[in-house]
Amino acid sequence: MSWGTELWDQFDNLEKHTQWGIDVLEKYIKFVKERTEIELSYAKQLRNLSKKYQPKKNSKEEEEYRYTSTRAFLATLNEMNDYAGQHEVISENMTSLITGELTRYVQELKQERKSHFHDGRKAQQHIETCWKQLEASKRRFERDCKEADRAQQYFEKMDADINVTKADVEKARQQAQLRHQMAEDSKAEYSSTLQKFNSEQHEHYYTHIPNIFQKIQEMEERRIVRIGESMKTFAEVDRQVIPIIGKCLDEITKAAESVDHKNDSQMVIEAFKSGFEPPGDIEFEDFTQPMKRTVSESSLSNSRGDGKSEPKFGGKSKGKLWPFIKKNKLSLKLGAGPEDFSNLPPEQRRKKLQQKVDELNRDIQKELDQRDALTKMKDVYIKNPQMGDAASVDHRLSELAQNIEKLRLEVQKFEGWLAEVEGRLPARNEQPRRQSGMYEPQNPSAVNSCAQDRESPDGSYTEEQSQETEMKVPATDFDDEFDDEEPLPTIGTCKALYTFEGQNEGTISVAEGEMLYVIEEDKGDGWTRIRRNEDEEGYVPTSYVEVYLDKNAKGAMTYI
Repeated sequence: MSWGTELWDQFDNLEKHTQWGIDVLEKYIKFVKERTEIELSYAKQLRNLSKKYQPKKNSKEEEEYRYTSTRAFLATLNEMNDYAGQHEVISENMTSLITGELTRYVQELKQERKSHFHDGRKAQQHIETCWKQLEASKRRFERDCKEADRAQQYFEKMDADINVTKADVEKARQQAQLRHQMAEDSKAEYSSTLQKFNSEQHEHYYTHIPNIFQKIQEMEERRIVRIGESMKTFAEVDRQVIPIIGKCLDEITKAAESVDHKNDSQMVIEAFKSGFEPPGDIEFEDFTQPMKRTVSESSLSNSRGDGKSEPKFGGKSKGKLWPFIKKNKLSLKLGAGPEDFSNLPPEQRRKKLQQKVDELNRDIQKELDQRDALTKMKDVYIKNPQMGDAASVDHRLSELAQNIEKLRLEVQKFEGWLAEVEGRLPARNEQPRRQSGMYEPQNPSAVNSCAQDRESPDGSYTEEQSQETEMKVPATDFDDEFDDEEPLPTIGTCKALYTFEGQNEGTISVAEGEMLYVIEEDKGDGWTRIRRNEDEEGYVPTSYVEVYLDKNAKGAMTYI
């Protein structure tokens, strides 16, 4: 199978076919180039997607990634970033191994094709020139033969005519001989040219053209082989990254399998556990039997029976208390609090204090590391004065010593608070100390005697300062703004289920079993605003009191 023998007369078609082959190769190069652009775009979009959902550093969102499910999601994002990198590798390899190589090969192919068809045209022009020479020799031989024939006829005519002189006959005979000689020469030349042309033609169609067409065929076959190899490389480039992509997918699967719902549930407990015990059952109060009312009941009866749902309080001290209460409630909602985190529930306070101690210990360790490094540097300077002045380090060492001492004092302070709160937290296996919804008092008789001492003859309820801590609010420059402000009306009463020591600004201390007035319901933040007398009001945890709202205020409602 050879183009030189099979397609010896298809020069123009072969030229068109080889040009079509180059066009196909360039089209394939363009296809691969667009594929690399798609891979790069896809990799970029994957990286942007992974970056978009990455948690921001030093943010609340970053804290949420301590759960196994969110950690698995973070691992998935990281693996997707690596996954995107493999698509970048695909683009790079296709660009270097296919696009770049084929582009150079196309240029070489065009030059080779141009050279082969130039040789073919040159051979074609040569055989056409030989043909023209043969035709010219043939026409000349034909013309000379005709002229020789005419000259012979003229001689014979002159020789037969008796009226023609002998000289004219001789002249005609010489002219005929000359024409015959010219015809013979033309014949010889034509014969020689014909033999030469036949030889050239044979050489052209059986040697030159087959050689040129064979080279063109080999060139075209190399092009076909090259494009096939490029297609194979196209697949191999993808196949090479499959193991790495598989590892990325395996890691994503591994991260998914690491999700532990039990562990996450436990972490939610540790994050939000307050350390308080749930309230117990409420005792049944039997009002069908005549009985002597307790101090709190008498107080409640007097406040309700007389229809005084809004007792009036005089004095300017009420106005002085309000600004601090409002400020404290706002600070509770915004998450601000004292340094010892006493505004938090016990368990959360313990965790915050422990975190603070750990943070301070890390700071101390950093300062110690810096001090050790500077100490070593100072020793080097002492041994080698040319390297530096040892005295230049003393100031920094003094600063580090002061910082370390301050941090240690801070650690001692927070460890003291931590020990205090850990001593107050009930053990996990401790039996509940409350029965029938209230704690058992350590000295019931003392409590009862105090309650009876506080009952006045007319049934009113007076407070003992020894039973709870009275909140002292200092006067400020803007007290006068609230002198004329009317106190909030009472909307019900409440009973303290447990003792609460209101140590924070804006809170109020209550004793277990104490009856107080409610002036503001729980707004969803876990605090209820109550009043004891005209000078004492503040917030207590809603879970520490049992609230009885007046029907004429906001409808009867009881909650714990």
